[in-house]
Amino acid sequence: MLKKILSKEACAACRFCCVFRRQSLWEVPRLSLDFTEKYPLDTKGEILKYSFKEDEYGRYAITDLRDKYRTDDPEEEAACPFLDTEKGCILPEEDKPFDCKIWPLRYMRLPDGREKVCLTPTCPEIGQVPSEAMNELVRDGLGEQIAAYAKEHPYMLKEYKEGFPVL
Repeated sequence: MLKKILSKEACAACRFCCVFRRQSLWEVPRLSLDFTEKYPLDTKGEILKYSFKEDEYGRYAITDLRDKYRTDDPEEEAACPFLDTEKGCILPEEDKPFDCKIWPLRYMRLPDGREKVCLTPTCPEIGQVPSEAMNELVRDGLGEQIAAYAKEHPYMLKEYKEGFPVL
């Protein structure tokens, strides 16, 4: 979705979005229940743990990474179970979680209730300041695609976090 802005090679080399510190576990992609049935195992063939959640927007799952941390250090990172350190993400494009497909964008519910496309400020490839090219990409149809997906899958919306530029 973001090929005009980010190269596949740059993303594959970085993989920043595929690891999660304890304080960023809210960023773990939200998954459909069908996804959890299709993918019961990780890249090593081990059984995956999913946490099932439900809110006013629907039922969904997230990959439970809490067992992957070996220390109490809040800066320690745990990798997505679908990240192969040599090949990158092992999921076929059609099965990648929507959060992963639109990274470094997030579709967020602002405090006033509006839903907006926001930029993740920590993406090393995009940086802290949204470029005109990113804004243009969102205006030229990507924002509508994201909103349409969220309408069909409202559980994927995340609450707004301070510091995420609204596009």
